[in-house]
Amino acid sequence: MKDILSRWFVPRRPGELAPLPRVLVYGALLAWTCVVFFPLYWVLVTSFKEPLQVSDGPYFLPFVDFQPSLHAWAYVLVETGRDTLRPYLNSMLIASLSTAGAVAIGSMAAYALTRITYRPSVAAVLLFIASVALVVALVMAAGLSLAWALPAGAMLFVLGLRPLARRVQARLGNDDILFWMISQRIMPPVVSAIPIYVMFQQVHLLDTPLALILTYMTVNLPIVVWLMVDFFDAIPRELEESAALDGASRYRILFDLMLPLARPGLVATTLLVLILSWNEYLLALFLSTANAQTMPLLVAAQNATRGPQWWTMSVLILLMIVPVVVMTLFLQRFIARGLLTGAVKG
Repeated sequence: MKDILSRWFVPRRPGELAPLPRVLVYGALLAWTCVVFFPLYWVLVTSFKEPLQVSDGPYFLPFVDFQPSLHAWAYVLVETGRDTLRPYLNSMLIASLSTAGAVAIGSMAAYALTRITYRPSVAAVLLFIASVALVVALVMAAGLSLAWALPAGAMLFVLGLRPLARRVQARLGNDDILFWMISQRIMPPVVSAIPIYVMFQQVHLLDTPLALILTYMTVNLPIVVWLMVDFFDAIPRELEESAALDGASRYRILFDLMLPLARPGLVATTLLVLILSWNEYLLALFLSTANAQTMPLLVAAQNATRGPQWWTMSVLILLMIVPVVVMTLFLQRFIARGLLTGAVKG
């Protein structure tokens, strides 16, 4: 009995699990893997079903429960291929450009917040908010054109800054700026959707990729700053000081030294922002109709008057997943390489 217990509960070599705990651990991992991948399997199987098979189901096993068909794939890729291609290209263009812009600007802002001390005046911040409120009031309440409202807001800010700054001496710090940035993500997106809609309506950019690119970039910018600040903080300042003594400018230090060292964080942040931009639905619903339609809107449009078209919806979902999966696999190599490089240098 003792030999049997030791065989199952005692590891054979140091650093290994005993046979019984190993079976339990790998069994739990296998069960969780099935839970995670079952929705993807169900979507894949549904894409090869006829409409009657979807309604009469559920059928799980192709060639056993039902005969697979390419009906949905032919409908999406051939019969309505042009209607599918345009949202697909729109999603690729909007997600890639907005991600690139957010990561570029956010990385520079994060580096500045970790290496430069800012002390903005509270008076300047309050006056800027008042100026923006004045522009909004002139456009929405008074019906004034944006071309006239913006100079009025700028004039209020310029003329009132010095007198107000003399009365209010309080100042903010880098932590306050960082918290204000991340607080933009705390606010529900639907709160800002209508003002954004009105703004782009005034400049005649509704239903254009540019409107979605600028909006996605602005919405995801706080996430980039929040994440990259931690990665830049982990890099020793002595490396920058040595580069500065050699005559390197701050921009050269950022692009040639800091960003390569922060590559794991940069790649992970890029991937996260890309996924958020690729799957964004609410803002795309407000700012686009047909010309700038993205894939999430096209998937939602499959819920027609006859009910959800699960077969075509499954095909579109698979087409949406493929670029993200490929990008994840590609970037994962760089994440692992960057972590390994950092460990070797450490």
